[in-house]
Order: sequence, then C-alpha cells, then structure tokens
Amino acid sequence: MRKEDCFYLGKIVKKYGFKGEVLAKLDTDEPELYENLESVFIAHGSNLVPFFIQKSSLHKSQLLRMRLEDVDNEADADAIMKSELYLPLSFLPKLSGNQFYYHEIIGFTMTDVSYGKVGTIVSVNDNTAQALFEVENDGKQILIPMNDEFIEKVDRKNREIVVRTPEGLIDLYL
Repeated sequence: MRKEDCFYLGKIVKKYGFKGEVLAKLDTDEPELYENLESVFIAHGSNLVPFFIQKSSLHKSQLLRMRLEDVDNEADADAIMKSELYLPLSFLPKLSGNQFYYHEIIGFTMTDVSYGKVGTIVSVNDNTAQALFEVENDGKQILIPMNDEFIEKVDRKNREIVVRTPEGLIDLYL
C-alpha cells in the first residue's frame, strides 16, 4: 500500500501498561468511526506496514487504545512509538455539499464570483491558525483563507470551488 492511496489517521503517542498496548491520537472529529478497525497501516520509513488489531477502544475521547498483533511487550511498543497511522482512502466517509477532504480538492479550479478564475488549487496549508487554499495563477501563489463564509459552492463534477472573497484580496497577490 502506498501513502498516496491512504489518509493520515493519527499517531501512536504512548504506551498503555506493560503488555504492548498503545494509545494513538486520532486526527479526526469523529473518533468513534475508527473504534472497531480490523487493521491499520503503520508508517515505517517510507513504507506502510499492515498491523492487525486484536482489541481497541476509545480512551479519553480522542485517543484510541489498541492491542496490536505481534506487539506483546514494552520493547515491541517502543519500536512503533511516535509512528503515524494510515488507512486506505476508501475508508473515508463520502462528503457532500460544501464539505470536502483536503486531498480531494487538489487540482480543482478556484473561481471567485467577482474576480472570475483565480487559478488551480495546488495544496492546502493547515499549519497556520487558519487553513489556507494555496492557489497557483501563472506562477504566482495566491493564499485564500479556508473560511465557510467565503465558500459558495464545491462542484465535484466540474472540479471547481466557487468562492466569494473580500474585495481586493486576490489583487494583493497579482
């Protein structure tokens, strides 16, 4: 399985007890969707290694307590500590309306109702206080805040996002 075919689920953050159980911090608003998984991919270098889950339960709402097959003691748990967890993209629930996953809008055209075609969405920057669409227009980068009030329409069929940005925002970049 390749990382490109998967989505980031979370990270193993600490050991639980001394029999190899681990706690993973899930990167989701709905951790209960992932409580009864059969398996998970753990990043090991540039590879994803499948691990079967013998038992799992939610621990303090955002943490998933897991007992993994072949992880039987503290040393085994230490070997996978701080590892990232992945699942195939097919496990993601389908979204509709103006909801979207960051990975699915890469390559979409962004159009502003006043300005017209802004450019192509090349990535999403979520390392800032406010997530930003990174849009490319003739070699120039335009940053548009990912704000529900700005997003008019997500058109999956035509691979387009229509926004209504404050007057002058796009002109700042061009």
